[in-house]
Parts: sequence; C-alpha cells; structure tokens
Amino acid sequence: MTQQIDLRQVMRRWPSGVAVVTTGDQIQLHGMTVNSFVSISIDPPAISVTMANDTRTKKLVDQFGVFAVNLLSANHEHVSEVFAGKVGEDEDRFAGVDITTGSTGVPLLMGAIAWLECRVIHRYEMPNSTLFVGEVVSAVLNREEMPLVYFNRGYWRISK
Repeated sequence: MTQQIDLRQVMRRWPSGVAVVTTGDQIQLHGMTVNSFVSISIDPPAISVTMANDTRTKKLVDQFGVFAVNLLSANHEHVSEVFAGKVGEDEDRFAGVDITTGSTGVPLLMGAIAWLECRVIHRYEMPNSTLFVGEVVSAVLNREEMPLVYFNRGYWRISK
C-alpha cells in the first residue's frame, strides 16, 4: 500500500543540478538559486524556470524581460547558499563574486560552468510562483567541470 506523502518530500528524492538565475542592469541586479530549471526545446532553443512571486529576482525579470541561468560547478556550494538567501533579500548577493555582463545586459557569474542568456517569451502565473519560458539567445560553455548536485536537502558531487 502506498503512503500519501507531501510533494516536497517526494521531490527531495530527485537529484538536480544547481543554478543561479541572474537578471537586472548595471544599476539594479539580483539573483537567486534555483533547481526548477529545465531545457524544453533544442530547436528553437528554450528553457523554463520557476520563481516565487514575492522574490526580487522575479520582479526584475518581469521588469527587464531577460535573465541568465548560471550553472554552478561542484565547488560552488557557497555561491549557491548566498543566492539561496543566506544573505537577506535586500542585501548585495553579488558582493565578492566576479561577474561580467552578457549580451542582454544581465550579470553573469564568472565561475559558472556555463551561461544561458534568455529572453522571456511566455509567463505562466500561478498563485505563489511564475513559470517563465525563455528563448535562449546565448549559450556559453565556460569550462568542463563537474556540476553541483542537490539531493535530499544536501549538496553532492559526481565522481567519474
């Protein structure tokens, strides 16, 4: 007999990569750690990402219409934690993090394995979050490193 379990408990058993979504311009920028990110089409290139409606990052994505997904490497647990809110929502999450500016104007994390710069093409608003579909306008692989993996409320490393 199956036991009724909270969706959150079930999803803890699904490993995922860790990424930071960044957005903004040279004056306003913000980012947040996500694992609700997925490739949905190769041709045309498109991804989706979900953000809580009350986050500053979501509000800036609404304002600017662009965002980047920065794929984190196995040694970026600290970066993940900072962008997951271990510093306050209004604090500078980019303090001490090397960044560059992408072709869309969004900040990109220099230590990321890869960057996907996206233009929002669809928004699906739900009561507490919004699913964004982004057209990938630039995809850059920075380095061949192992990704940071999140599983059962902890970080893991993949070994070859």
